[in-house]
Amino acid sequence: MEQSWAGLFREHILPELPVNKIAPYFTEGFGRPTKELYMALGVIILQQSLDLTDDETLCQLAFSEQWHYALDITSVSDDATYMSPKTLWNMRKVVTDNELDSIIFNQTTETLARVFNVDISKQRLDSVHIRSNMRSLGRICIFAITIRKFLVNLKRHHKEFFKTINERFIDRYLTKDASGCFSMVKPSELAKTLETVSSDLFELVQVFKNNTDIVSMNSYKLMERVLKEQCIVTQTDNGKAVTLKKPKDIPSDSLQNPSDPDATYDGHKGQGYQIQLMVTYTEKEKAVGEPENDSDSVPTLNLITHVEVQTACESDANALIPAIESCR
Repeated sequence: MEQSWAGLFREHILPELPVNKIAPYFTEGFGRPTKELYMALGVIILQQSLDLTDDETLCQLAFSEQWHYALDITSVSDDATYMSPKTLWNMRKVVTDNELDSIIFNQTTETLARVFNVDISKQRLDSVHIRSNMRSLGRICIFAITIRKFLVNLKRHHKEFFKTINERFIDRYLTKDASGCFSMVKPSELAKTLETVSSDLFELVQVFKNNTDIVSMNSYKLMERVLKEQCIVTQTDNGKAVTLKKPKDIPSDSLQNPSDPDATYDGHKGQGYQIQLMVTYTEKEKAVGEPENDSDSVPTLNLITHVEVQTACESDANALIPAIESCR
């Protein structure tokens, strides 16, 4: 165990965990007893490092001797090795909500660099595109799903106002087959359908624009965002009119899916996000068949020293300076 990753984790990583940062969020004598904080933080790190689901994580905590050794668990009792799914979720939420993940990452990286004598004078930076777990939507579906999301929330939280809207909105967006209809529009009907959904969205925005309770709803704000990004509103003699923007005029940071409002678009890589990664590296790698010498006896460890999640539409040109400053 001492020679495995578990020994490394127990000896060097576990004692450096910022328990003092998380302790203030728990009160002695109030509620159920909190799990030992070093162990709880260690479980969160191991879950992310090994890419495990919550169920897999709790199973490893309960039965894996490596995990018990790594987390310095000396008893096999249920009190020592059992963690409920809710406890794991709550602990992870405390860590992410208070940005303790960055502190844990930096401390762990510094510890590994010191233990393995990693040369951090040579580092390289690159961006990686990642797709969020969402369906790719066309313009029609963006309008339709945004409207549906608003109507569902309106019915749930403001029934008295929901009853005042025109029945055609309910028939068009809340029926069982509504979403399927908008995803199977014939090419010859695209322009007409786009005009319909954009007009419907504009009308709903206008109807409730003076209602402070509804305007504060996230789903209403999404409708305003889609209207601004996808349409042009003009003043006419008969009031305001809405027309669709040309596809080339829609910004790359426009809404891609109401279920993931932070995701944006990259013209080369598509929808999602990008991550800026900076890693250490060795300048010369041993060629295949090249004889080993004393300096090759210890494998070289390369570490990720900087991670920053960005929207997909951001340029790499401005990524270098923040990355360097974060590693000082």
